[in-house]
Amino acid sequence: MPQLIEFTSDGLYCPQGDFFIDPWKPVKNAIITHAHADHARWGHQHYLAHGDSATILKYRLGTDIKLETLTYHQSIQINGVKLSLHPAGHIYGSAQVRLEYKGEIWVVSGDYKLENDGFSPAFEAVKCHNFITESTFGLPIYRWKPQQEVADEINQWWQANQLDGKSSVIGAYSLGKAQRILQSVDQSIGPILLHGAVFNTNEALIKGGAKLSHHPKLNANTNKETISKALVIAPPSALNSSWVRKLKPFSTGIASGWMLIRGMKRRRAADRGFVVSDHADWLDLNQAVEATGAENVYVTHGYTSTFARWLREKGINAHEVETLYEGEMAEMNERENSIE
Repeated sequence: MPQLIEFTSDGLYCPQGDFFIDPWKPVKNAIITHAHADHARWGHQHYLAHGDSATILKYRLGTDIKLETLTYHQSIQINGVKLSLHPAGHIYGSAQVRLEYKGEIWVVSGDYKLENDGFSPAFEAVKCHNFITESTFGLPIYRWKPQQEVADEINQWWQANQLDGKSSVIGAYSLGKAQRILQSVDQSIGPILLHGAVFNTNEALIKGGAKLSHHPKLNANTNKETISKALVIAPPSALNSSWVRKLKPFSTGIASGWMLIRGMKRRRAADRGFVVSDHADWLDLNQAVEATGAENVYVTHGYTSTFARWLREKGINAHEVETLYEGEMAEMNERENSIE
């Protein structure tokens, strides 16, 4: 019997249901795990995703996309395949895709993290026979601090910059990390200003029902004194643009899991690096795989060979799968939108 999910040049394909999951080429039917650009691409005829992703998908892909939504745990039948979505904990609206056909269960994780960030619904382990997992940070060196510890580091940096008369400009992906930082920092320290990409993303999320505090977009009319005391949240790519130079004097920081690597902060020309990731670290990847009870594990992106080999050494039937997903590198290279 053919596999319920096949790995094709267009993406992860379910032949029985005639649909793809996070395809990277235009297809007729696409199930989308979350709204990051390497998983949700333009050009599909029909999209299906979690309801919390609706407004952000339409903001990023166009209001005219044909989109159907589900709630978590709601199931539908597609040509005999039972499909349901389950929390991935990655970003707001992210979901794992569970497929069941003739007693066989597959789960596609998309991207995920296990720590509950207080904004996105927490990751839920789903029992299955076959588990398709990411491995963005699939090396033993990647082990995250609790979110509040990192938030305290950002708070201290922000306060120190205020004493020096500098604004604090932190590079954080506009969908995911930006909202986590807003939720976790001490907002009583000073004003928070948003780059246009972050502001527009927040507005789309709020429109879709997300509970986010409102903060203004930084523009040419923003008071200089306000800027000097502010925490400014922008895409990482904006830190090397003409946009940021208008904010002098300032200190720059970057929020990313890659900040754990010695030298990455220097290569990104930032003053500070804060280890914040919306992906599972080494310990959580192992915990997630174990919790599924899967007999077969397919590792799609990141440190695929290392993680798959490690799983095989533990007695799990693990395979590397070549895909076009980019993990956190896509976030680091996010193109900033106009702030006007």
